[in-house]
Amino acid sequence: MSFELRGKRVFVAGHCGMVGSAIVRRLAAEDCEVLTVPREQLELLDQAGVRRWMADRRPDAVVMAAAKVGGILANDRFPVDFLHENLVLQTNVIEAAFRNGVEKLLFLGSSCIYPKLASQPIREDALLTGPLEPTNEWYAVAKIAGLKLAQAYRRQYGVDYISAMPANLYGPGDNFDLSTSHVVPALMRKAHEAKRTGSKTLEVWGSGTPMREFLHVDDAADALVWLLKNYAGDSHVNVGSGQEVSIADLARTIVSVVGSEVAIAFDPTKPDGTPRKLMDVSRLFATGWRPGYPLRSGLEQTYAWFLQHVEKGDVRLGAV
Repeated sequence: MSFELRGKRVFVAGHCGMVGSAIVRRLAAEDCEVLTVPREQLELLDQAGVRRWMADRRPDAVVMAAAKVGGILANDRFPVDFLHENLVLQTNVIEAAFRNGVEKLLFLGSSCIYPKLASQPIREDALLTGPLEPTNEWYAVAKIAGLKLAQAYRRQYGVDYISAMPANLYGPGDNFDLSTSHVVPALMRKAHEAKRTGSKTLEVWGSGTPMREFLHVDDAADALVWLLKNYAGDSHVNVGSGQEVSIADLARTIVSVVGSEVAIAFDPTKPDGTPRKLMDVSRLFATGWRPGYPLRSGLEQTYAWFLQHVEKGDVRLGAV
């Protein structure tokens, strides 16, 4: 059963983030009213505030893209923040949506919800079949709770709440602070700094052998709006490219895109994380959706965005 967006009020929670801003851009092509609210006006950790805001604005649909996110280092250092904050803010939004009669809700999870050693490519039914990757289990547990909460509301009350699990995302609006960033912006930032300073070496965490799947954030946004309109199933849906690349090859491609003449040095004392993570996207592809960005062209577009916004001074860099 399709969900018609024309004339609807769609609340994008987390609109300032990389994914949320991409969803807002994508929704501009739909004939709907996009609702957003800055954090200084509404703190999603405030249950009463979320309830009041939702009751006042009365959205027809909600996309739950707000989350506390970060890479391996941040997950390891701040487990309470990643578990507690995500549990609270996602519960507040989902509960307030139900309380105020929201017709459709889309909850965004993460591919880290799956077991560390899940069979590849990872099917949706691999959820809760084995231990999680320890380096991001706090975030993963919170995301599992969120998708299960959406599913529970669906089963108990018959509401059209769905969940999607994006692969590793990159693109405009990413976080390039090396203390909290994910692998693509971290490597891009390192390659850029090496080019700028004339450094001859670029350090990459781990062995370089882990295999990962990457999806441009605008492709992810397109897939998520597609699911919002065309999917109403009980199970969560994997959202990815269906392609994988080793961290070593990713690093080489990014160095080439940046134009940095450096030697790549792998640091085996740093964690690799999950050995391989490729999601089975057959359920999504069966609906008729396909991604538009090949990896290299997506990285080129991202680096162009990075350069433009570094010059404007509005990219979050942090210390090298």
